[in-house]
Amino acid sequence: MRHWHETIAIARRILVELVRHRQSLILWSIFPISILILIGLILAEGTKISTTEAFRVSAPASLVGAALFFSCLGGTISTIVAERESSTLKRLFISPLSGISYFLGIFIAYGCIGLGQTLLVYTVAAFFDVQFSGSLILGAGIILLSIGSYVGMGFLLGTQVARQIEDVNGLVAGFGVPLLILGGAFFPIAFLPPPLLLITQFNPIYHMNQALLDVSANSKDLSDPDLILHFRFLVGFFVASIASGWLAYRRMLGQERRL
Repeated sequence: MRHWHETIAIARRILVELVRHRQSLILWSIFPISILILIGLILAEGTKISTTEAFRVSAPASLVGAALFFSCLGGTISTIVAERESSTLKRLFISPLSGISYFLGIFIAYGCIGLGQTLLVYTVAAFFDVQFSGSLILGAGIILLSIGSYVGMGFLLGTQVARQIEDVNGLVAGFGVPLLILGGAFFPIAFLPPPLLLITQFNPIYHMNQALLDVSANSKDLSDPDLILHFRFLVGFFVASIASGWLAYRRMLGQERRL
């Protein structure tokens, strides 16, 4: 029970800070909407499909491939780096706060932001007659796996690679933008040449996009072999991300407590 109260307190503190400063929340709201509208309109014009079909295809990519990447991965990195720079982590760990509560608190905080972005993207898509036609439970599972993967990678990069807050933008851009492009976040991977199509098979963002697209737009379930492949890759990546993020976080805790 103690861990639960500590976890909720950490999540609430992060969310309150974000609401107080507002800038990040506003940008994380504008960004997915603008990406959704731009990609939807470009697809409708460039491929001559209906506007509804174009937005049906672009909604999953705008969400898990773009919105969640910058909020859950970039936000996690920014939070950890900022709190290390300001010595907030040192003050927190002088208190009886447990390490696992802080880890879970960040996960819950950015999970709430990610779920908010999900509602935002599909609310806007609904104005273009887009409906989530597949299993809501399976779709929610894919979104939560994507959020967890991003947060886990955020812990890994935020504790071991980024040292100053100035490093965050360069790290997210240099590490993430190529993955977003190869993952189909900004345009369908059908436009990629064959050598790059092979690389996409090892890109977790591609599997996130395709899994959510298969469920939300094509009403596929886990009996479909293609969806099973994407889902298994995503589960494996989620486990690897959480495990590596936790180990990197534990290593950082030892460093912070020694200094």
